[in-house]
Amino acid sequence: MRLEGKTAIVTGAASGFGAGIARKFVAEGAQVMVVDIDHDGAMDMAEELGQGSFGHVANVAQGAEVDALVEEARRVFGEVDILVNNAGVTHLPAPMEEVSEDDFDRVFAVNCKSIYLFARALVPHMKARGAGAILNVSSTAGLSPRPNLNWYNSSKGWVNTATKAMAVELAPKGVRVNAINPVAGETPLLASFMGEDTPERRAAFLSTIPLGRFSTPEDMGNAAAFLCSEEASMITGVCMEVDGGRCI
Repeated sequence: MRLEGKTAIVTGAASGFGAGIARKFVAEGAQVMVVDIDHDGAMDMAEELGQGSFGHVANVAQGAEVDALVEEARRVFGEVDILVNNAGVTHLPAPMEEVSEDDFDRVFAVNCKSIYLFARALVPHMKARGAGAILNVSSTAGLSPRPNLNWYNSSKGWVNTATKAMAVELAPKGVRVNAINPVAGETPLLASFMGEDTPERRAAFLSTIPLGRFSTPEDMGNAAAFLCSEEASMITGVCMEVDGGRCI
């Protein structure tokens, strides 16, 4: 029960890596606010989790919606101990100059701007308490980019730098900030990363991962629970590769 008595906001938690993180947090004793743009998914996941967890629908790229959900979390929980910025999107594989401006804006709004918006809404409360853990879900794409995912790669590189910048600024205030960098996994984004989900595309993708498998939601949950627990109290500013050796 490494997170017993802790409260957490997890974005994009209705499915994929976010769901794995939410499930692990509850198994370790935390209460979770399940945030997702998918209403039914958020409510179903919160019901599954139980233990005082609840769902909240929001577009994490909209400042007013982020402000409202943070206030709701504080109203229900009292305080928020952990924030997991997991929500993310990608564009379809394409040469960099062929990605539309709308797709570019959407990728950076969800993957990057949302982290700023949550920092603006929640960091003052963590600083006032002198405690808190923030985890940003990045990607191996920000460390070892693949062709034709250029602007997604770039957004995750931004997440890595933002994580370290946040960590060094917030460390004197008692707030830790880390990131996890998964390789692609069995999530709703997998087909988008590959262009299409076929046995041939999967085999080609898996051939670049030394351990020979995709990241799983359970892998992400295990890493996230450690980094957000007191066992990691001396760890901040780390971008942990949870990628089966993809970045070696």
